[in-house]
Amino acid sequence: MQEIFKFIKKEFQGWGKYEKIIFPLEIVFITLISIYMKDSKVALASAICGICATILAGKGKISCYLFGIFSNICYSYISYKNAFWGNLGLNMLYYLPMQFVGISKWKNHLKQDTQEIYKTKLTTKERIIWSTCAIIASIAGYFILVHYQDANPLIDSITTVLSVIAFILTVKRCIEQWYVWTVVNGLCVFMWIGAYINGSNCFATILMWSTYLALGIYFLSRWGRELTQKD
Repeated sequence: MQEIFKFIKKEFQGWGKYEKIIFPLEIVFITLISIYMKDSKVALASAICGICATILAGKGKISCYLFGIFSNICYSYISYKNAFWGNLGLNMLYYLPMQFVGISKWKNHLKQDTQEIYKTKLTTKERIIWSTCAIIASIAGYFILVHYQDANPLIDSITTVLSVIAFILTVKRCIEQWYVWTVVNGLCVFMWIGAYINGSNCFATILMWSTYLALGIYFLSRWGRELTQKD
């Protein structure tokens, strides 16, 4: 039990004073709005766990993967209910097992004082390779999802492929993950707005992806400053 409390204490080290206020307020705001909108409880749970996972990932805290596991399970359910097969497969077959891979990889690259990860970045050659793979895979994924009558095959394919790449970059601790996540988050906001307009009870999911978008931009800036100071 003592080790658990020690772990929790370290996870809260290195937080700025504004982060300690703004991040909890984001979660409270989404919770209240979702309750007011009579949103799905599963969608709300997915949103809260997902936002906590994103915040902790941005802070470089390994506990992000624990929240990620619960978020993946909940998000898989609402993806299934809305016939977003790409997102369903992504979460159940990729994100969920990758959470455990992330824990294994990150624990070997933690700073002793703050328990935050050491950040890295890709080379120019690696960026070109990943970009090429993303384009080819997105095109292939589109035709596959059209065949299975996906509700939004184009966006679902792009977000699925980019999410796979972004998560690999997350595990590799690369700043480029935040560029990719920003694209994914923006497209997912658009996709779930469409689902909401078509009658899906998923307003919390729209808020979740909107918050992801804002957090991605914030952490891109934060990681950029840290790597610049490192260089």
